[in-house]
Amino acid sequence: MNHGVVADFSQDTWWIWVIKAVAILVFLLTSVLIAIWAERRVLARMQIRPGPNVHGPLGLLQSLADAMKLLLKEDLTVKAADKFVYLLAPLITVFASLLVFAVIPFGPEVSMFGVVTPLQLTDLPVSVLYILAVTSFGVYGIMLGGWASGSTYPLLGSVRGTAQVISYELAMGLSLVSVFIVAGSMSTSAIVESQRGFWWAIALLPAFLVYLVSMVGETNRLPFDLPEAEGELVAGHMTEYSSMKFAWFFLAEYINMFNVAAVATTLFLGGWRAPWPLTLIQDEAGVEILNTGWWPVLWFVAKVWLVMFLFFWLRGTLLRFRYDQFMNIGWKILIPVALVWLVAVAGVQAVRQFAEIDLRTMLMWIGIPLVVVLAVLLLWPEKKAPPEREGEGGRAGGDREPEVIDAMADGFPVPPLPGQVLPPSPRRASVSVPVVAGRTDAVTDDVTAKETGDA
Repeated sequence: MNHGVVADFSQDTWWIWVIKAVAILVFLLTSVLIAIWAERRVLARMQIRPGPNVHGPLGLLQSLADAMKLLLKEDLTVKAADKFVYLLAPLITVFASLLVFAVIPFGPEVSMFGVVTPLQLTDLPVSVLYILAVTSFGVYGIMLGGWASGSTYPLLGSVRGTAQVISYELAMGLSLVSVFIVAGSMSTSAIVESQRGFWWAIALLPAFLVYLVSMVGETNRLPFDLPEAEGELVAGHMTEYSSMKFAWFFLAEYINMFNVAAVATTLFLGGWRAPWPLTLIQDEAGVEILNTGWWPVLWFVAKVWLVMFLFFWLRGTLLRFRYDQFMNIGWKILIPVALVWLVAVAGVQAVRQFAEIDLRTMLMWIGIPLVVVLAVLLLWPEKKAPPEREGEGGRAGGDREPEVIDAMADGFPVPPLPGQVLPPSPRRASVSVPVVAGRTDAVTDDVTAKETGDA
């Protein structure tokens, strides 16, 4: 097991650090502009409409126009707001979002102006814990922004955001612990190195799925955008913000999407390593050509955008959950599943170390029986329900009288289910349709009319 950092930063100098930091900042800002454009184009195609296509080729300058609009818009400050905290909140949020990429590896060692350095700003033996700490710090901006606005809707949105982060960060952390166990390290560079054979998304599929759901809840995106549900809370914690203060919150949201996508890529999708077919391209010394030099940056960015496309896809496909459903998913499904999977991974890893069994062999022993069981369950013929018997009145089961229900029995209106009907309205009256002269096929029917006092 390698509990340390794989990347070697011994040759880095201060100006190399500055170049890397500026490159990360430029990458995030330009990626946010592209992501806004790409999301609008993807959603437009899913909903059969054009999307932005006027400003620039294919509407590429639309995001830049939106950014300039926010920059030049009138900056308003709410009179009832706590001015200092009101201004500080968006800065906290965007500052915390910019810190995550400091420990994300973009690639292996390269030569940068004559200096051999890893394509990573820095790394720590506990880099993933650093990521979790920084992302948790960002929620203070959401909470303080809603509280300092001095308004009801922002406060409700900030309380929702806090509860949401607490709920889904637990499941996210538990899903990452299984990666620590099998990789033997919490360093991001070491975790990428441990996926040289195959990705942890394959070996730890349940943990990967838990992480995918948790990251959507962590970033307040549909179908989990409860803190800023426009139908309920106008815009949540951002309701009383305008101009650049609103833009900081908006920028932090999209940067956080790239953060969780980069973490998913690094911990589960092999990081900067090329997908399997491309790793077969080797030179005479057996070195994987597409995993050296600057090629890995391409694979890393492609994987990050693949996860970003998942965000767009979910937004164009799913509806917003109710808040109680949202909390049930986090506390009653994700956390128990992550705990059970964590215990299973710890048991398998203990058996591997005791018996010195290769991980591939262990996965085959576990995976093949599971696949067989799933195949049997899928192919097992479905048991048909027995035909319904006729009731006492001689009516078949399918001809039963519909059940009359009280729609307001629980205090709020509930639509009738199949086989149920609402009671007749007291405002309905039966009136015969007059027979039109000259028609032989005239029928009579009941129509709705308002109650009158006429006899």
